[in-house]
Amino acid sequence: MNDAPVSTRARLVVLEKRGPPFAFQRFYVRFMLWLIGRLLQAASVVDDEIRREVGNLPAGFTFSMRVRSGSAALTLTKHGDRLRAVPAAAVPHPVLSFDFKHIAHAFLVLSFQESTPRALANDRLSVDGEYPSAMKMLRALNRMQALVLPRFVAVRALKACPRISLAEKIGLASRIYGRLIVELLKRPAA
Repeated sequence: MNDAPVSTRARLVVLEKRGPPFAFQRFYVRFMLWLIGRLLQAASVVDDEIRREVGNLPAGFTFSMRVRSGSAALTLTKHGDRLRAVPAAAVPHPVLSFDFKHIAHAFLVLSFQESTPRALANDRLSVDGEYPSAMKMLRALNRMQALVLPRFVAVRALKACPRISLAEKIGLASRIYGRLIVELLKRPAA
C-alpha cells in the first residue's frame, strides 16, 4: 500500500477533470462579470439601499472584480451615489479590487457553487484596498444578488440571504432588469 502523499500537481489534474472545460469556464466567467457589472450599475439607480451604500464610498472610488491572469474583469466607478461600468483598461489601478487567483476559482463563485466569503476563507480570492469600502461593495453585491436571483440560487450564493418580501423582490428585480435593458439599448452598436 502506498502511503506517499499525493502531490499538489496530481490533485490539480484530478480537479481539472471534474469540472467543465477551461474554455467554457473562461467564457462563463467573462459573461458573468460583464452581467454583474451591468446589474450592479442598474441596481445602484433603482434600489435605495444600494444607492446608500454607494453614496458612502469615497469620492473618486473605483472597483474591480477580476481574475489575476487579466482574462476577465468588471470595473465600476462611482458617479454621485451611483455606479457606472467602464472598460477595465480605463482604470488601471482601482481603489478596491477583488482578485480571483484562477479562472476555476472565479467559476466556483460565479456559478454559485461557493459563496464569496467562503472563497475568501479558502484563499481563492484576495481583496486589495480598504476593508470598509470592501464591506460596502460586498453589501451592495449581496443585495443585488438577493434581488435578481431566485431564492433557491441566492441562498447558495450568499452567506445569509436578507429577508425581502416577494412583492418587493419582484418589483425591484423587474426594475433592475428593465434598467439593464434600457442601458443596453442606449449604447451605440459597435
